[in-house]
Amino acid sequence: MDSPGKTPAGKKQDANSVSAEALAAVADAIARLRFGAIELTVHDGKVVQLDVTERRRFS
Repeated sequence: MDSPGKTPAGKKQDANSVSAEALAAVADAIARLRFGAIELTVHDGKVVQLDVTERRRFS
C-alpha cells in the first residue's frame, strides 16, 4: 500500500497535470454557483468528472 503524500513507484507526479479543460470547468462552476457543492472525481491522478449540486432554499 502506498503512503499518503508519496508518489507510487513508477509514476511521475506533476503539479501541472490537471488539464486546462478541467480547470476551466471548475472555475466556471464556481463562478455560477451561489450555494451548493462541487465534487471532483479523480481516476489515476486525472480529473474525470465534475458534479455540481446547487442548493435553493425558499422562505
